[in-house]
Amino acid sequence: MEPALPPNRVLTVPNALSVIRLVLIAVFGYALLGAHANGWAVGILMFSGASDWADGKIARLLDQSSRLGVLLDPAVDRLYMVCVPVMMALSGIVPWWFVAVLLARDGLLAATLPVLWSRGLSALPVTYIGKAATFALMSGFPLVLLGTWDALWSRVVGACGWAFLIWGMYAYLWAFVLYVVQMALVVRRMPRLRQGTRPPAAPKAVEHG
Repeated sequence: MEPALPPNRVLTVPNALSVIRLVLIAVFGYALLGAHANGWAVGILMFSGASDWADGKIARLLDQSSRLGVLLDPAVDRLYMVCVPVMMALSGIVPWWFVAVLLARDGLLAATLPVLWSRGLSALPVTYIGKAATFALMSGFPLVLLGTWDALWSRVVGACGWAFLIWGMYAYLWAFVLYVVQMALVVRRMPRLRQGTRPPAAPKAVEHG
């Protein structure tokens, strides 16, 4: 039996939060690299992390799930996982090797999408370890940024931030391993779509929170 698709609607609170987070990526870049206003940059990251958690809860509590939200929310998360580390590396706050590991992981993940599309899928279910990794990284970046001040409390907060980032990176890589296992099962158990068959209009069995 085909799973029911979310409603095809645009004007919802979760979608509005996702759009705000998308716009704030550029604002964060200006605050960090242009204005050198680290305090504002920290505030933007904290708001983005809180709203990322909130939009999934709101979607479930108010029954505001949508096909756009299923695509938009994880897409904005991926942009954050690319743009925020790169900007922080450009400012000298995190090393480039750390950024390279995250980007390589996401690049390999993107390379598997044609295989999913050939099986009529748009995405695979989000795993709990993947959600935990994203949470740890989104928590770690503002804490590391808070660690740039010349004070004892700042150094302590920065050390906590690096603990989050290191744990988050390992969880991020482990989530990728689980994703590869899921991909192998998809390839083994699902035949390719026949030529001319239309792919699904929205992802199957995907929930992002």
